[in-house]
Amino acid sequence: MHPWRIQTLETETLISADTQQRTAYIRNRAVAQETMTDLKTSDFYYDLPEELIAQTPAEPRDSSRMLVYNRERDTLSHEHFYDITKHLKKGDLLVINNTRVIPARIFGHIDGKQTTFEILLLKRLDYTHWEGIMRPARKARKGSVIKISDELSATVEDVGEYGIRTISFQFDGVFEDILDRVGNMPLPPYIHETLEDKERYQTVYSKVDGSAAAPTAGLHFTPELMKKLEEMGVEFASVLLHIGLGTFRPVKAENILDHDMHTEYYEVDKENADKINRAKKEGRRVIAVGTTSVRTLESVADENGLVRECKGNTNIFIYPGYKFKTVDALITNFHLPESTLIMLVSALLGREKTLEIYRKAVEEKYRFFSFGDSCFFE
Repeated sequence: MHPWRIQTLETETLISADTQQRTAYIRNRAVAQETMTDLKTSDFYYDLPEELIAQTPAEPRDSSRMLVYNRERDTLSHEHFYDITKHLKKGDLLVINNTRVIPARIFGHIDGKQTTFEILLLKRLDYTHWEGIMRPARKARKGSVIKISDELSATVEDVGEYGIRTISFQFDGVFEDILDRVGNMPLPPYIHETLEDKERYQTVYSKVDGSAAAPTAGLHFTPELMKKLEEMGVEFASVLLHIGLGTFRPVKAENILDHDMHTEYYEVDKENADKINRAKKEGRRVIAVGTTSVRTLESVADENGLVRECKGNTNIFIYPGYKFKTVDALITNFHLPESTLIMLVSALLGREKTLEIYRKAVEEKYRFFSFGDSCFFE
């Protein structure tokens, strides 16, 4: 049985953890409101030439370039990802997101109609129901029945906020197996090249199916590099966040405080919570691999930066003014202008410093976005 099928049938959420996350979310928004009330979405814009948007991944994975910024020394260097070994030391803890991308993009049509519908699956609700977005949206009305293949069809049950559809699926057989046959890898719309090897849009440590996008900061790791880091005494901890609309939905509000994040499912198990807490108590660095790891850790952390075993849904929105509790450093890619992800980076580095670094990256012709180059902010 597919692990994402098992996971979505579980409905348990630890109430105390969920309450803690909501309280932290409200508290940190309040802090930001006191200090950042004038921040507009346009304040996070930068000019990016289209030719710098990476269309294919680097080969090998760890040959991608890496921009390194040291906050304490205020220094910038230009290296490659395999040079990460020079910047990590014994005792550092890298927190990775072990989610795996599912073939979440499917196509179909209404019988007797020529219009082709695209469905992007975002979150599984139960055995037959999903949340998703559809195009063309105006024609995907409540009650529409979309035929995807001889063994799979979909019915639009409801239309909610942000154009999210509740979709029920009718099928003969095992849904996961059918989706493997008819689904497509949900590459971002700015990638126009065909991906020959679907595994290149998965991290080498991906385990739990359920995401509509890859945690792309992890695409730079190879098994050999991870082994080398472990031999150095660098440790790894795993968390899970299934990436959906909350990560990549554009910010359309003029004031960032008016943007609402969509929820995404996360899990932190006891073994990995214990690893993270040992590192915090011993004063070792907790380094998030990707913004999804950041959002998971900060969703479940207490005021001392300690985390515990829990699962639930998070809509945490991190932007300038946020006080990080667990994360000490970040490995990430370059993010879209005016996105919640560049706002998260700005919370760590400061908005002006972030935009200064991004302008330098453009000048140095780094490759941007999902298949692009990496950053290490220490």
